Amino acid sequence: MTHPLLARHRATLDGALNAVATRGYWTPYPEQASPKIYGEGANEAGKQAVAAMFGQRFDLGQPGVTGWLASDRSPYGVELGVQYAVCDPGALLTAAIAAMPAWGKLGIDGRTGVCLEILDRLNKASFEIAWAVMYTTGQGFGMAFQAGGPHAQDRGLEAVAYAWREMSFVPREAHWEKPQGKNPPLVMKKYFEVVGRGPALVVGCSTFPTWNTYPGLFAALATGNAVIVKPHPWSVLPAAISVRIAREVLRENGIDPNLVTLAVVDRPQTTQQLATDPRVASIDYTGGSTFGRWLLENCRGKQVYAELAGVNNVVIESTDNYKGMLRNLAFTLSLYSGQMCTTTKALLVPASGIDTDQGHKSFDEVAADLGAAIDKFLADPATATAVLGAIQSPETLARIEAAPRAATVVLASKKLTHPEHPNAEVHTPLLLKADAADEAAYMQERFGPISTVVAVPGGPEALAALSERIVREQGALTVGMYSTRASFIDEMTAATQRAGVALSINLTSGVFVNQSAGFSDYHGTGANPAANASYTDSAFVASRFRVIQRRHHV
Repeated sequence: MTHPLLARHRATLDGALNAVATRGYWTPYPEQASPKIYGEGANEAGKQAVAAMFGQRFDLGQPGVTGWLASDRSPYGVELGVQYAVCDPGALLTAAIAAMPAWGKLGIDGRTGVCLEILDRLNKASFEIAWAVMYTTGQGFGMAFQAGGPHAQDRGLEAVAYAWREMSFVPREAHWEKPQGKNPPLVMKKYFEVVGRGPALVVGCSTFPTWNTYPGLFAALATGNAVIVKPHPWSVLPAAISVRIAREVLRENGIDPNLVTLAVVDRPQTTQQLATDPRVASIDYTGGSTFGRWLLENCRGKQVYAELAGVNNVVIESTDNYKGMLRNLAFTLSLYSGQMCTTTKALLVPASGIDTDQGHKSFDEVAADLGAAIDKFLADPATATAVLGAIQSPETLARIEAAPRAATVVLASKKLTHPEHPNAEVHTPLLLKADAADEAAYMQERFGPISTVVAVPGGPEALAALSERIVREQGALTVGMYSTRASFIDEMTAATQRAGVALSINLTSGVFVNQSAGFSDYHGTGANPAANASYTDSAFVASRFRVIQRRHHV
């Protein structure tokens, strides 16, 4: 008999399964923050719900509480003061392990149905989550709603769909009969159980606390594992709301809510303690390369899914839509002040300039025109603050200040005043230019609104070769290119396939190289140093469970 929650959400699962197979546009979670979709007053209700949490204890009822901690940091200068329980990591793991047997017995149908119900509840709470994301990350509200709500939910559902598909390939039982010639056949009954590998630790990041958390959370949960969510200390609230909703759904369906817990830590060593505990079977991590590499080196024997830093680059060889290219790149470099793992950091341009529909443009003209396009795009203060959001980390502010010493400034970064949040750290992009020989100026990720236009000597093959070397040595999640020459497009296609990175070609309209669509785009490839996994493919879920069989003679 089909589990009732799976029956309720079967259309959503079927839609997701079809979408990942066809890779076309589809979503059950509308990205428009419209009262016609989410209900009149939903926005204000979500905002007030978050405001009511300020200065209060966010009690999830978890085991092993040793104290309370308020660590959220708002780039908008909003005093949050939400207090979260600090729990003994051993107690969380013990509770997680105790919750797993019943979760496993629920079966593939039951677990999938519960995960779909959690996602449905998260969608209904999209405005509440959006305000929490905005306040803690510095994203503008529109982006916080889309990326923190429906787009994150898309990625969670995508993981559930892949998990369902991979687990459903395993038959529940089999009748095995081997002929023995003149003798009676050997006959056996065999049973196959999908079993989770063990508790999962999902380590969240400060800038996308739901979008980068939901894939690992739902991939691990659907495949039969308990999950401990360890949010970044500056962006706890969106993760806490998400965990609260998951625990509510679990409890309502007679499942131990400690299957999903929140690990708020008061010292970095606690995260390391959790990650290296032999009871933890898998780790999902998004963030800086230093801790990511520590995880990969010190957690051998565990499944570690890591997305690290990289140097995303765009190659500009020629274009037949110069203005459209500049507008597209201006938005790309401005969105959320470049605080995205997909933002372009190096723009590779021939030192001799490029051919365009407006005539030949020298290297210096391309750099200057891009700076002017950014200035024009951000000329309206309302547009600027909505697109840029606020700078999340003091380290990013320090990078903006220090970066001009690394190369020649094309466009200086300016501090803007936010009309609603006067204490917000709003800064426009910093655009630099350098020669290809000056690798210190561009051959590293400077997280934030900092990008460098690089003058590359030689022909088109030099552009492709440098782009490929950047990806191979530094890693990248995105590469873009502009060219009117089919032969060069083929050359870049081959280079990016060798390096193992996604390629966007001649984007001049409403799609941008730093955007990734759920159910269609593979976010990351796992084939270069920027990430060892992809959101989302079969490999992202298949190693999170194992098949345990039993058999007997008939």
